[in-house]
Amino acid sequence: MTLKQDEDIKAILKKSKVFRSKNNENIRDTIVETIYKTAEEITRKTVEKDTERLLSQQKIDDIITSKKTGIPIMLVLLALIFWLTIQGANYPSEFLAKWLFWIEAKIGLFFIYINVPLWLNDLLVQGVYRTFAWVVAVMLPPMAIFFPIFTLLEDGGYLPRICFNLDHAFRKACCHGKQALTMCMGFGCNAAGVIACRIIESPRERLIAIVTNNFVPCNGRFPTLIALSMVFVGVSFSSASSSIIAALMVVVLVLIGIGITLLSSYVLSKTILKGIPSSFTLELPPYRKPQLGRVLYTSIIDRTMFVLGRAITVAVPAGAITYILSNVMIYEVSILAHAASFLNPFAEAIGLDGFILIAFILGFPANEIVLPILLMAYLSKGSMLQFESIDQLREVLLNNGWTYLTLINTMLFSLLHFPCATTVWTIKKETGSIKWTILSVLMPTAIAIVVCFCTTQIYRIFQ
Repeated sequence: MTLKQDEDIKAILKKSKVFRSKNNENIRDTIVETIYKTAEEITRKTVEKDTERLLSQQKIDDIITSKKTGIPIMLVLLALIFWLTIQGANYPSEFLAKWLFWIEAKIGLFFIYINVPLWLNDLLVQGVYRTFAWVVAVMLPPMAIFFPIFTLLEDGGYLPRICFNLDHAFRKACCHGKQALTMCMGFGCNAAGVIACRIIESPRERLIAIVTNNFVPCNGRFPTLIALSMVFVGVSFSSASSSIIAALMVVVLVLIGIGITLLSSYVLSKTILKGIPSSFTLELPPYRKPQLGRVLYTSIIDRTMFVLGRAITVAVPAGAITYILSNVMIYEVSILAHAASFLNPFAEAIGLDGFILIAFILGFPANEIVLPILLMAYLSKGSMLQFESIDQLREVLLNNGWTYLTLINTMLFSLLHFPCATTVWTIKKETGSIKWTILSVLMPTAIAIVVCFCTTQIYRIFQ
């Protein structure tokens, strides 16, 4: 900072009279307010504005950020995005599955031709490759649709309006309004959301945002939630309305995640992280025409391929480990089945089963692989079925005793459970504290267990 800039800032502060008291509790807000007022005065004198364009954008903002219409528009847009994702993902998934499993047959024949031992053939083909094929066929189409649409909204300037609409709710929860921004970043990746918490100046409010960022579904959990919602609606609704109901289910889950974020933030701010929330000024950028090249690069390369690549990197060894655990027998029962039986009493109390908990535990490296691991664990010899359609996924789950309760609680547990390994490592790096890192793991896990237990008891009462 130059001497001239330093003098200018001091002049601004003296003008605002914040030096009158060293104990001024609102000094930060006063400084920000004064700087913005001064900037506005300078802008008014030196910048020519396109009044017509500003008025047209203001008219749009009057609707999109209105207290009456802002939130409903946001929910309708969210539902529309999920509906397009669900409706458009079916046929590409089936095409990818047929193509990938056609390749699997050729790989198996090649291994036989070069005299690869049978056990190694099964491990590589039915364990490793088939897990890879499931991940690509189930996850790639939803991500390839969802992320470009989400990036369009972000690039067009709508995302800051969402934060503006949510700012009041976060202030009511006694946390910083900027947490709405970090929460929206968490929809892409919870680790990125944790890093984004750096924009919150207050250490107390930054910790609240970091600890609670996991409650919004990241791009690793969205494909699982979407796939399970399609399984759910396929049982009870016609094909014409199934995609709409599935989209609404995912919207409800997102709202539950936001509600848990606000509630847990409020509890933290009133207990171990007490304090008064500070205010901030949110700048709404002008609406822009999205840049197609940027949207495609950000959505396909930075998000879709990054997430898919990470999922494959983790799924390949996880598939091999799960296959081994499913095929190594102790007293004619696999190690995986023994572990599932041990966890089963606790799992049943929260409306799940032992194999589901095993899948979440083994899926700790990345949320993307929970569903593939679960499917492999369910099969008698630990080899995953060839994926053909969502109908086949539904059949596998129903044949293993899934009910409406199992589906709902698995989706809730997926939404609320402990963060993935990447996010945990990021929390440790950002906070520099093992204590806060452990809390960030234990708190969402405890909340997930409590919520699933409550839904189980309610379901059994009305069953």
